[in-house]
Amino acid sequence: MNQDKPRIDAHVTLAHGNGGRRMRELIDGIFAREFGNPLDTQVDAARLPLDAPGADWLITTDGFTVEPLEFPGGDIGSLAVYGTVNDLAVSGATPRYLSLNMFIEEGLEMAVLERISRSIARACQICGICILAGDTKVVRRGQGGGLYLATTGIGQRRRGIELSIRCIQPGDRLIVSGTVGDHGTAVMLAREQFGLSGNLRSDAMSVAPITEALLECAGLRFMRDPTRGGIATVAHDIASATAATVRLFEDQVPVRNEVRGVCEILGYDPYYLASEGRVVAVLNPKAAESAVVALQRLGFHDARVIGVIESGTPRVILQTRLGGERLLPELEDDPLPRIC
Repeated sequence: MNQDKPRIDAHVTLAHGNGGRRMRELIDGIFAREFGNPLDTQVDAARLPLDAPGADWLITTDGFTVEPLEFPGGDIGSLAVYGTVNDLAVSGATPRYLSLNMFIEEGLEMAVLERISRSIARACQICGICILAGDTKVVRRGQGGGLYLATTGIGQRRRGIELSIRCIQPGDRLIVSGTVGDHGTAVMLAREQFGLSGNLRSDAMSVAPITEALLECAGLRFMRDPTRGGIATVAHDIASATAATVRLFEDQVPVRNEVRGVCEILGYDPYYLASEGRVVAVLNPKAAESAVVALQRLGFHDARVIGVIESGTPRVILQTRLGGERLLPELEDDPLPRIC
């Protein structure tokens, strides 16, 4: 028996799409095994094998489903553009082109589709990219969530940029560019479930200004946008890839009072909630503080050093404000389905 074969559940559940352990087992246990090389399941954008003088072309692909389709601070359309652009940006690339597939449920109001299409166009203009190709499918009523989107993004990265989760070393520091959990909480409040409502807006935006600033910092190892599964899942990905301990400092992680309040009421943990306009980066110790200062000067005032990589077993530890320690387990269930 092959002892290295990842465990696979008998049936697909919502947890297989939340970015946590089950999703990794699904990707490694079926997709990576069946598709084979050169598929790299640890990158946000893969290098295209093209001969481009002085630059590499990168490609990424993504799917988007959110309920409701429109929420404070954005909608599924702008979310799809920013989400795709951000995967390229954290890989060190400048986004250039986009393809867009729409899966529309029968009965969706044309006015909603028109608003979302207008939002897509506006987000593309902000990001400086254009849509080159697309496809449209309509599914029967009751077989979709109103609208699903699938995207492919292509970007250009200057030759010589080497960012990889495998470059991370003990002693390196984690930084985050702003408050965490805003998107996941904003979408939940937009549903007006549990009798809760509020004015919190999603943080969905292009992170290109953040990544461009970080690329100027010597000692940058790795960047990722903490979408599904939040910063805790990014930390677990780092721990798994490096066989090291990731220690997060509770008093340094920036969390809005509104997010913290909702989490306390409903029993959620902000470290697992999605952010759609933030970057988690890993830098060497000398570069981390200067990188935070650079981001704050650009207007990202909530940027912080939030953790450190330590030699030890692969795990994620939260050092609490009181000086204690709490293990942050890998995400199992999906507390907020359909948020990105």
